Amino acid sequence: SEPDGVLASEVSENSSGSEDERSESERTRRRFGPATTNHQTRTTMSHEDFPTENPAVVTCGLPYANGDLHIGHLRTYVGGDIYSRALKRLGQETAFVSGSDMHGTPVAVNAAKEGVTPEEFALRHHEKYEETFPKFEVEFDNYGHTHDETNTELTKQLVRDLEEAGYVYEKEIPVAYDPEADQWLPDRYVEGTCPYCGEHARGDECDEGCGRHLEPGEIEDPVSTLTGNAAEYRERSHRFFEVSELQDYLGEFIDRLEGTSNAQNQPREWIEGELQDWCITRDMDWGIDYPGESESDLVLYVWVDAPIEYIASTKQYTDRVGADVFDWEEAWKESGDIVHIIGRDIIQHHTVFWPAMLHATGHVEPRAVMASGFITLNGKGFSTSRNRAVWADEYLEEGFDPALIRYYLATNGGFQQDVDFSWEKFRDRVNNELVGTVGNFLYRSMLFAYREYEGTPEADLSDEVRERIETAIEEFEAGVNDYSVREVGNSVVRLAQFGNEYIQRNEPWKLDDGAEKAQVIRDCVQVAKAVAVLLEPLAPGKAEQLWNDLNEDDDVHAAGVEAALDAPAASFGEPSELFEKIEEERVEELNEKLESRVAAATAADETETDEAADGSSEDVSDEHEPLLEGRIGFEEFQELDLRVAEILDAEGIDGADKLAKLTVDIGVEERQIVAGIKQLHDLDELPGKKVVVVANLEKAELFGVESNGMVLAAGEQADLLTTHGDAEPGTRVR
Repeated sequence: SEPDGVLASEVSENSSGSEDERSESERTRRRFGPATTNHQTRTTMSHEDFPTENPAVVTCGLPYANGDLHIGHLRTYVGGDIYSRALKRLGQETAFVSGSDMHGTPVAVNAAKEGVTPEEFALRHHEKYEETFPKFEVEFDNYGHTHDETNTELTKQLVRDLEEAGYVYEKEIPVAYDPEADQWLPDRYVEGTCPYCGEHARGDECDEGCGRHLEPGEIEDPVSTLTGNAAEYRERSHRFFEVSELQDYLGEFIDRLEGTSNAQNQPREWIEGELQDWCITRDMDWGIDYPGESESDLVLYVWVDAPIEYIASTKQYTDRVGADVFDWEEAWKESGDIVHIIGRDIIQHHTVFWPAMLHATGHVEPRAVMASGFITLNGKGFSTSRNRAVWADEYLEEGFDPALIRYYLATNGGFQQDVDFSWEKFRDRVNNELVGTVGNFLYRSMLFAYREYEGTPEADLSDEVRERIETAIEEFEAGVNDYSVREVGNSVVRLAQFGNEYIQRNEPWKLDDGAEKAQVIRDCVQVAKAVAVLLEPLAPGKAEQLWNDLNEDDDVHAAGVEAALDAPAASFGEPSELFEKIEEERVEELNEKLESRVAAATAADETETDEAADGSSEDVSDEHEPLLEGRIGFEEFQELDLRVAEILDAEGIDGADKLAKLTVDIGVEERQIVAGIKQLHDLDELPGKKVVVVANLEKAELFGVESNGMVLAAGEQADLLTTHGDAEPGTRVR
């Protein structure tokens, strides 16, 4: 179902005067002011391939200053670092910026638990993030935070601009209130039932169900997280951003947005529906005060000031290096190419609310949004409470080079696909691809060149190798313009693979000294140099090591892609081995540590649960649901028509995070079934798979798509039920 939006006519009834009473100048300013002019400029421009003449800004979603980082978090930051470095290799003027998200209810709640101020709590995590990112070679041009003076002032100014443009109004709304605590309950101070899907939800988001952003007053059966008591709704005056007035603009914006397809498709449900206005204030002490003395008891909603940090961080970069190096105002107010790299759980904020804010205040709209999939661990979701995670600090303490995890996260599946991490898969990718392909070629070819020629032999580069390096550069550039960090990385591996094939095919160790042998080794050294240039975004430290081994004088981090074809240094020493093999015993040790941590955390959690149960002897782990006490007869079971089915086709449903549309063969006919497996399975691999379906379930409509049956699956990871043998589609399950 579509969200219940606020119509323009409804808005006017809650504003300070009706639409007719608003001045003609205000209505003109709102509909045809500087934002519209900027919009017209942007829509008449075509998005040229990178590199462009425009300054580019690459941002990563702000890490929330509320906990430690694990490798699931690192995926977007590693991806952003790779993408920004790749842009710079192409000669694109680029600023890579982000910052810590300091505000919001989770920070306030957890700070109170520790007995410290929210600012002290958030700054501690911010400083930890500042230390951690460089250890994974994630190097922002500027990394700020949302509570600093730059972001505070820019946020207040942007909100004043929204007001001046006529996009902000005041409205009385129901807000959850805890009578016992005598306190308003914004966002995560309240939990209840999602009004759209019926699942358990937090006050600002249905995080366990449909994933919708929820406005104050929407959540049903509200409960205070402070006392655990039922909350009550009381009327309270808040400020709203009139997003509904920008529905036509957003429809055009989403059509031209570049990036990953999930970022383009998911927001259409909101944009093409009855677009809802956005409450931009909260009843809290922690946050940026709403501008204006009369509103000192309200702060801005965290999702107002958080994305403005992108602008603030860019401004801080300019303040440090000078506008002649990078001009933040040109990037954000004139002609920048803005690329946001985020997790898919915050797509709506970056493709609906944020571009609406930018457009309404005369800023440049995002050119692209790249939204990543999630990371699972051994097929299960990360669980911080169960310590089921590979923590960033843990990875480093185990002595692994950051290049290894950067490679794994960047190239293991498309950026928007979910990726499963296991130490076994990690070892295999490192040993087979980084050690066996890239490292093997580099070491064997450069060692041969050193021993035979003490460097690069005097010979011209062959046409074959020149053309292959040019192809690698083209693949690298295509990866950038397709917003594919995977292809950026794969272009390097494929080039090294070619190098292995080339040296093996020509067998220079069998050739007599002379022009032919020199030619082969000259070609191999050139390929090694090209690998160094193209490897830099993926593994900057390893690229620098290789560059030094090649005895190159300049800086590999500043080298453009054209340097891949520049002549290598005439002499260099014995090369180092770039990557080390991970032994199987090491993986066993790591798995034992992980299992031990999870078991300890699980036992502690179960002990706390038992104590909280007031002496109850029932021992039920939250890994499994308790058995239902009520039983059914055999006749009732027989009423279920369970059939073996074969999946013929599977595709995601636009706008739905979890739902996929399956076409299945149940023997007597083909059926269309909607299943909540989009995030948990690679849909491309499902055709041909046998499953079990409930064939006589009543038809239903989910996200506007008819579902005629139900696919059976086990657990939170939707382990699809299948058959051990070769039962034909349509076979009855008894």
